[in-house]
Amino acid sequence: MSRISVRGFAVASATAVTTVGAVVGVASGSTPAADDNNFEAAAADTTLLADIPAGQQAQVQTASLTQQADAQASAADAAAKKSAEETARIQAAKDAKSKKKAAEDKLEEERKEKERKEAEEERASRSSVRDASSFSAQGSYSVAEVQAMARQMIPADQFQCFSNIVNHESSWNYRASNPSSGAYGLVQALPGSKMSSAGADWQSNPATQIKWGLSYMDGRYGSPCGAWSFWQANSWY
Repeated sequence: MSRISVRGFAVASATAVTTVGAVVGVASGSTPAADDNNFEAAAADTTLLADIPAGQQAQVQTASLTQQADAQASAADAAAKKSAEETARIQAAKDAKSKKKAAEDKLEEERKEKERKEAEEERASRSSVRDASSFSAQGSYSVAEVQAMARQMIPADQFQCFSNIVNHESSWNYRASNPSSGAYGLVQALPGSKMSSAGADWQSNPATQIKWGLSYMDGRYGSPCGAWSFWQANSWY
């Protein structure tokens, strides 16, 4: 029942009670009160409110239900939108995480591939060097000849470091001798006789000296470049 019909029913009931009282008073010989006219007016007014056609009352009820349905639909739409946004946010976070991991995996793979290639190049470089015994012995050697031998015996990426040390130690003189310390040869082995482990001709063959010097630098410093780094810091190696 609508608000209007309830109100009409309540007023109509009150008026009916008052009207009955008035009738009883007349029957008993009482004089109607001055406010009886007001009650009659109220009754008349009530009749107008109560007499709203049933169809119009149904329209009011239908409109109310429609508003409720619209409100519920709006709330459902808002909830669905919020849920969709949350789902999209979660998926975006997952996608970003997956992309980050894929990028990290790619970088790691590239790093490993780079290390593999460098290792292969180093092995190839070392395998391509000549051994001291592959050079024919000569009575004497020029600086250019000694350097050419060194280039063929030392890996390409280590030659410059080896050359830097030899430049400082002997200026590529394979017969360089230090009378005060006993150091001898290209790399100034101390004592020079240490180089006999590379060959009995260590005093006259620069290839034997280069072989020993390379072995010494690799064994103690990891490489000629490791030896050169130490030499720069200490002026000896």
